[in-house]
Amino acid sequence: MNSIQPIESPDAQSDSPALPQLLKAAGDALRLDILRVMAQDSFGVLELCQLFDSKQSGMSHHLKVLANGGWVTSRREGNSIFYRRAYLPPAHPMAELQQTLFATLDRQPLAEQQAERLSLLQQERGQASQIFFTDNADKFRAQQDLIASYPVYADQVHQLLANTPLRSTHLALEVGPGEGEFLPLLARRFTQVVALDNAATMLERAKARPENQRFNNIEYILGDTRSLSRHRVLADCIVVNMVLHHTPSPADIFQDLSAALTPGGALLVSDLCRHEQTWARDACGDLWQGFEPQDFSRWAEAAQLSEGQSVYFALRNGFQIQIRQFFKPLNQGAKHG
Repeated sequence: MNSIQPIESPDAQSDSPALPQLLKAAGDALRLDILRVMAQDSFGVLELCQLFDSKQSGMSHHLKVLANGGWVTSRREGNSIFYRRAYLPPAHPMAELQQTLFATLDRQPLAEQQAERLSLLQQERGQASQIFFTDNADKFRAQQDLIASYPVYADQVHQLLANTPLRSTHLALEVGPGEGEFLPLLARRFTQVVALDNAATMLERAKARPENQRFNNIEYILGDTRSLSRHRVLADCIVVNMVLHHTPSPADIFQDLSAALTPGGALLVSDLCRHEQTWARDACGDLWQGFEPQDFSRWAEAAQLSEGQSVYFALRNGFQIQIRQFFKPLNQGAKHG
């Protein structure tokens, strides 16, 4: 495979904060709540104002203090600035202190009102993405070709799948199958295949694909990853191709998919690396301008998944694709009730 090194995260390049700055920035109840809500996601200023019922000027001040103290970092998504936790390099003398505080915050649940507001915010993000694909289903192929059409990454994903050790090939799940091009590959390899999509128009396009109609082992489910437990899907392998940059909370997707994997099962994720081509948000319905490789690693670790192989390759249009492999440990039981 043609591979290049992943783009280095800007977190490791940021100026190191002094200990007084670090401690002073964390010495405020609201700022600790902001760090807590950023455990698995990034947010714009207005979104944080919505979550904490705060004025924009006050929220901007708190974010500036947190940034100067080394607790948060920012990046541009289209016309908006999104903030997330910053991570000091492991060798940094204050990295252990930072990680200890993050771990302490993560053990404390969000207040009920904040949790409800966060759920509403994620629903709003998801609805915007769903509306885009419902309204643009007939343009899907053309929009996909603007960034990375299926043939560009299909062989690499297929090869990684072929090299993935699986304890069983009973059930495979594809999240967001698009027009269903990858489903036949799964249908030939697995006894049963589930295709999951939250846009009915896209699911119908995948189902109507002539090649897919020749297989009687593909089941089509309308819903998002939160519905997998309700459908009692427990997969040996899950494939997510070029989907996460459309989702409201990719970190939550990792949690949902970990719960839907059998112990020893594999999760294969292909998506864009971080980029600055802002036109993709409007033209292709992207919520995120790609991801740093470290993002996937952290989200997978939080979902109790171990990391496998990684493949990175660049496209002629300036985008870079990452294909990642994760496993659910054998000693981790299924979470379905």
